[in-house]
Amino acid sequence: MSYLCACCGQLHEGLPDVGFAKPDPYFTIPQAEREERIELTTDTCVINNEEFFIRGLIELPVHGQETTFGLGVWVSQKDENFETYRRNPDTADIGPYFGWLCSDIPAFGSTSSLKTMVHFQGNGLRPWIELEPTDHPPLAVAQRDGISLERAWEIVHEYIKPEDLSV
Repeated sequence: MSYLCACCGQLHEGLPDVGFAKPDPYFTIPQAEREERIELTTDTCVINNEEFFIRGLIELPVHGQETTFGLGVWVSQKDENFETYRRNPDTADIGPYFGWLCSDIPAFGSTSSLKTMVHFQGNGLRPWIELEPTDHPPLAVAQRDGISLERAWEIVHEYIKPEDLSV
């Protein structure tokens, strides 16, 4: 199956990753105030110069597949860790740093505020997000145990419009 990439506009084969363009706290700021109070890039977000977020990837193993299913999410960071990342965005020589997950992923129940560790990869790759090992949140279990290919496609269809997919 192929899909039309929302980022590059090209047709790609295989299972796409899905992601969130903004951390959930972004939406708590009134729309008329966002331009003044929020600094947003594709990789970082600062709200009121007090809240700091970075975008990373949660990878879920897919049963029977060599590749993983990625979820592009946002994680909070302490000011000093955020600044270290912003000064060194393409290195694996920092961290890992603790953060709170700031992307709610309804396919896995309530996921906001799950504990995470952010692992920096360098080489132009977004940080890898590791959830705290636990048996409760379905997302942590999925990261540890994997999901079926059918489940991965169900999640994709929740986020990508049918007209962007072709058979």
